[in-house]
Parts: sequence; structure tokens; C-alpha cells
Amino acid sequence: RLFDQMMGLELQPDSVALASALSACAQLGDMERGKNIHDYIRQNGIPLNSFLATGLVDFYAKCGCIEIAMEVFDSSTSKNLFTWNAMLVGLAMHGRGQLCLHYFSRMMEARVQPDGVSFLGVLVGCSHAGLVNKAQKLFDEMESVYGVHRELKHYGCMVDLLGRAGLIKEAMEMIRSMPMGGDVYVWGGLLGGCRIHGNVEIAKEAAENVMKIKPDDGGVYSIMANVYANAEQWDDVENMRRSLGDNKRVIKKNAGCSLIRLDGITHEFVAGDSLHPQTDEIYFILNGIEKHQFEAY
Repeated sequence: RLFDQMMGLELQPDSVALASALSACAQLGDMERGKNIHDYIRQNGIPLNSFLATGLVDFYAKCGCIEIAMEVFDSSTSKNLFTWNAMLVGLAMHGRGQLCLHYFSRMMEARVQPDGVSFLGVLVGCSHAGLVNKAQKLFDEMESVYGVHRELKHYGCMVDLLGRAGLIKEAMEMIRSMPMGGDVYVWGGLLGGCRIHGNVEIAKEAAENVMKIKPDDGGVYSIMANVYANAEQWDDVENMRRSLGDNKRVIKKNAGCSLIRLDGITHEFVAGDSLHPQTDEIYFILNGIEKHQFEAY
């Protein structure tokens, strides 16, 4: 709104104002307004400095247009560490692990010193693409080769990667080798891997640690119920459901949320929401979709 007011007063926005407006569009998923800002930059011949290049790459990546983000990045002659990081994180979000590694190599060729965010982007990209060996090598070289301190979030990425790949014991060894205690995301990543690959014993240990750190996390009970069900341990399924029922006053589970943009308006949908002004119409459509799905089967 401030940016719109600024434009309404015919004030000339500088690169900082434009980059800030792009960041707001990225957070809101406002593709139309962000593209208008990009058009304004081009039509007014505003140089694409590192502020604007970073803002545009981040905006297009977060709005699902990773190819345009790459075009902007490649066309920019003024890149700094933040621009490279925006590109790496954007590629990681889109599961483009091989491209993420390619851009990291280009970053090294350009003699840009990576930081913790750079490695976070590459490790997440490798995790989503299942590139275990590449990620392990980079993780091992972080401190010795690149002089970047390993933080908890980097360990969390590696645990998530190993868990997704079915290397549950290796993920557990990674946690035990950490110089700091694990947080909800580290143990949650291990728990997620156990759910996928059916390791009940380590799942129990991971769940216990999550509940120690965050006792009101209701998602753990649901995951453990699924783990037990997949292992056909029905008594444990019932015990887990009973525990969930007994603790329902203190257990919280974050509701799922999604956003779509239609005709210039952003609409937010929350799982189980009954307060939306068009609740009846929304559930009518959803029930119709569900009916058609059953008929298709």
C-alpha cells in the first residue's frame, strides 16, 4: 500500500523501495503486481543493480516462475552474495537439485564466498532431488574447504536427506555426532524418514524427542499412528489414538493453509475452516469434486 501511495504521488522510487515492494509481492504471492513492478523497471530504464536483481529472482522463484528467475539472474551483470543465495534457494524450493549444484559451481568460479545460506540452499536442493553423495561431500567440506561453520539447520538438512533416502541409521548417527542438541526440525526430519521407510524403533525415539521439545505438537501422534498402522501394530495404533484423545486440550496441530490468486485477489483457505464468508459454497464444490473422484474409480 505504501508503494502504491508513493506511485500515486508520482514520486520516483529508488532501487531499495522497488526491492522492498518486490519482497512484499513475493511474500503475498502477488504475481500481477510484482510483474508490474518489473515492467516499471524496464520501461524506465532503471539499472538492474544487485538489490533489484536479488528482489526479482526471489520474487519469481517464490511465485513459481523459476525459469524467469533464472533469466533475470543470468541477465544481471551486478550480482552479490545475496543474489546468488536467492537463486540457490529458489532452485532448491523447486526441487532442482542438479541445477542448484550447477549454479553453486558457477558461484565458485565467480569467486563469490558462500555463507551458511548458500549451503542451506544447496543441501535442501540435494535433499529434494535425492542427491545423497553430493550433499554429503559438500557437508563434509563446509568447514575444511569453504570455511563455513556448520549450524543446526545444516545438520537438519542432512538428517532430512538421509531419512528421505532410507538411510535411517546413518541419519541417527548424524544426530548423535552433532555438537549441539537436536531441535523439532531435526528429530521431525528423522521421524518423517521413519514413516516413509517403516522403521518403528527409531521412529519411537524420534517421536519421544519431538514431544520432549514440543509436547503440544499433535502432528507427532498422527505420524506415529501411521507408522504403527503400516507395521500392523494395531494395539499401538489404538494407544496412540487414545493418547491423542486424552491430551486433546493441550495438543495443538497447525491447520493446513493454501493461497490462490484469481482476478487480482488473493484467497486463503484453511483446513477445517468454518468462518469463511463463503464456507457453504466452498464445501459444496469440494464435496462435488470428491464425488467425481469416487465415480472415476
